[in-house]
Amino acid sequence: MALGTGALEDVVMFADVYRGRRVFVTGHTGFKGSWLTSWLLDLGAQVTGYALDPPSEPNLFSAIGLDQRSGGDGRLVDLRADVRDAERLRAALVEAAPEVVFHLAAQPLVRRSYAEPALTLETNVIGTVNLLEAVRGAHAVGHAPGAVVVVTSDKCYENLEADHAYVEGDALGGWDVYSASKACAELVCDAYRRSFFAVPQGPALATARAGNVIGGGDWGEDRIVPDCVRALTAGEAVEVRNPGAVRPWQHVLEPLSGYLWLGAVLSRDERAGVDQTAPAANAWNFGPAPDDLLTVGAVVERFLMSWGAGEWRPAPGASGQPHEAGFLSLDAAKAARELGWRPVWDVEKAVDATVDWYRSWREATGAADLLKRTRKDVATYTRAARSLSIRWAG
Repeated sequence: MALGTGALEDVVMFADVYRGRRVFVTGHTGFKGSWLTSWLLDLGAQVTGYALDPPSEPNLFSAIGLDQRSGGDGRLVDLRADVRDAERLRAALVEAAPEVVFHLAAQPLVRRSYAEPALTLETNVIGTVNLLEAVRGAHAVGHAPGAVVVVTSDKCYENLEADHAYVEGDALGGWDVYSASKACAELVCDAYRRSFFAVPQGPALATARAGNVIGGGDWGEDRIVPDCVRALTAGEAVEVRNPGAVRPWQHVLEPLSGYLWLGAVLSRDERAGVDQTAPAANAWNFGPAPDDLLTVGAVVERFLMSWGAGEWRPAPGASGQPHEAGFLSLDAAKAARELGWRPVWDVEKAVDATVDWYRSWREATGAADLLKRTRKDVATYTRAARSLSIRWAG
């Protein structure tokens, strides 16, 4: 499997489940969605993406040339539409006839949820309902996908901000509207799973909860890595809102490997080699190792060290900002025990890989250079996973 410079040759990832398979990805123009779409294409999948336009300029989707691949080799169909448009979403899913679905489309920002609570709830809750209704309608006529992975958030838990790593059975909740919307999406998925999909050959539906994701190609608002890149590129100090907040940090490839492996297992493909008597159609945490619980300030300091210059300071007026959790931790022991998934890169490696990606961006002459860099990260990450004998890496 050629992934560019430093590529893996003849390596089977995810039991080769995605080669030739039709995959439907909502939110494919976003940061995580672009990484996922690129990886799926390299795995040999035929991808239909359904999303709004990329959320920033610059953006990863365009930077690595995914916007140019639609209609090229026929393996990426790039649809621009809103998950709140139930009829358009249903028609797109029926037309694509996917075998696997990844639902990433969301309003992903805590602070924006304070400013636009209705939009956040409509997108994150009703958008999820619309996706599941489309899957249910396809199932009624015998064309449902076999596997559906709905991506929610580590913030779906009722966070008491105690020294506790949340496990999948912990109570759901949310102080802010974003967190509440993700808890609601979890409840919606559980209800659809029990009410409609628990039938012979019904769609296998799972939810996935990841930590605080970093990686190259993120230019979103209210994210610490893009804030660092913008400030350092301009020669300014990085302003940090909540330097003492503790989060479960991980490189973007960590949860994506979890989503892809979960999708492979849900597809009931025997090549995945996971015990199907322990159904995977439930909720999963894909979080970092406990040692990778660091404050925002510590991650910024590591970023500056890797960048080789710069300084940071508390953001002015931070005390008057809306409430954001001060402590959050995930326990991914279930994924390790039942799926054979575990994290590969520690937070230092995650930060260093992120800085190296942005360094490549500054030096790149075009999308081909950045795509090569992105594929190189996947290859390096996969080699590390193979050295740890992690199941999905072959």
